[in-house]
Amino acid sequence: MTSTLWVWLGLSTMGNNIQDRLCTADEAVALVADGGTLASCGFVGAAHPEALSAALERRFLNTGHPRDLTLVYAAGQGDGKSRGLNHLAHTGLLRRVIGGHWGLCPALGRMALAGAIEAYNFPQGVICQLFRDIAAGRPGCITHVGMGTFIDPELGGGRLNSRTVEPLVERVQLGGHTWLWYKPFPIDVAFIRASAADPHGGLLMDDEAIVGEVLQVAQAVRNSGGTVIAQVARLLDAPAPPMHVRVPGILVDRVVVADRDDHWQTFGETFNSAYCLPKGEGLDHPLPPMPADARRIIATRALDEIPDGAVVNLGIGMPEGIARIAAERGHLHRFTLTVESGPIGGQPAGGLSFGAASHPNAIIDQPSQFDFYDGGGLDFAALGAGEVDSQGNVNVSSLGGRFVGVGGFVNIAQNARRLVFCGTLTTGGLEVASGAGKLEIVREGATRKFVRQVAQVSFSSATARARGQTVHYITERAVFRLVDDGLELIEVAPGIDLDRDVLRHLEFRPRIGDIRPMPKDCFLTSVAAIP
Repeated sequence: MTSTLWVWLGLSTMGNNIQDRLCTADEAVALVADGGTLASCGFVGAAHPEALSAALERRFLNTGHPRDLTLVYAAGQGDGKSRGLNHLAHTGLLRRVIGGHWGLCPALGRMALAGAIEAYNFPQGVICQLFRDIAAGRPGCITHVGMGTFIDPELGGGRLNSRTVEPLVERVQLGGHTWLWYKPFPIDVAFIRASAADPHGGLLMDDEAIVGEVLQVAQAVRNSGGTVIAQVARLLDAPAPPMHVRVPGILVDRVVVADRDDHWQTFGETFNSAYCLPKGEGLDHPLPPMPADARRIIATRALDEIPDGAVVNLGIGMPEGIARIAAERGHLHRFTLTVESGPIGGQPAGGLSFGAASHPNAIIDQPSQFDFYDGGGLDFAALGAGEVDSQGNVNVSSLGGRFVGVGGFVNIAQNARRLVFCGTLTTGGLEVASGAGKLEIVREGATRKFVRQVAQVSFSSATARARGQTVHYITERAVFRLVDDGLELIEVAPGIDLDRDVLRHLEFRPRIGDIRPMPKDCFLTSVAAIP
């Protein structure tokens, strides 16, 4: 196949003679009108329709249209450089962006901070569920998720700059309780992706790493009177078994058959059979052991907090290492790892394949996964921490002049029964050495991460206390826990001086409890730098 992309018009709008309905992808994205609202699916690179994003960018650069779009998406979709929603980061192309995670699309984040677009950051799970509410014609998504964070209308309403004025989330009273009401809006065009389309236009996800929110977005756009455009890798000659169809053909208006280069399984791998097959089938790609650095220390200590039999979520970045340590130790059978994108069981992938899992037991759709999380289904979660303040609030969304966004962090952090935040005590050149069960700070980081007050509240300690959550903060040299009046220091690494290596690098003084040493098995012989 050449680089030309062809579009097959689905039976829902054009009848049965599909051969007469082939057109180029450039003609397909021409259906995106100025001022419209576009929903894009995907998780990092998994199930993201890269061919469609690239075609839309190409059209805008060649013609200056479409202009003034509203872009709405749940999970971050990008590689931090040029792929995914990075294609759409052009002045004039976008007027408004409503997104869950922004960190993988840095150009979009810069546009938001510069006031070049209206910009909102809502929890990833809420946006997934809002698609379903839009499809059903409900009044919006009414939930507790986001209360007490910068997404709460009393703390900014998720608006990222002064240009963004319309309140898209409000506080409401129902049944004597305060809730957040995320308002619905019509969606004109959907960009979704699947592995294959059958002759009825039904979409299958058999070779994808996730299911995501494709059905909910397709239903929302169809019921908004819009156009659903699906990217696939191939067409089937015969109708698929009905139980295999994830999006029925009645919802699909356009089907793009993409070249292989535009249909990687994730942005990290062209295809990994382990992401869509059970244990014992397909080829494994074992990861090398984690280096014995600060990340390993933190992951090893965090693993000790996971109860046997727990249902677990591990966040992107530092917490990814927990799964690797568990695999090295043969402990993955002790609990069930899940990913907010939908996989249940197996071993979550990292890097640009984050969102996938090797040999999962099941892969459900993303909105349903967040239903489970929001209702308290997670026994344990480990998440990253960019800043922690004296009250135990955490910031992961706005750091060092960059806007990263919260993604699924708010849903997970607010609802897991037991919660661990993972991060080094300082950053910016931190270098540590460990061996014989002890830790040495070879070079201190230039930037403190435990501050008097966080720049933005992504996790509200007050909300956590009210919900009775158990919360720990694990660093390479000390462990803290959340108590009624802030943080209590409960562990220090062997070899570390409390005043010189811990308290001096905090902008506040925590409560000092009965301090015990961190476990010696966290510390292996190593010298490593943390950027």
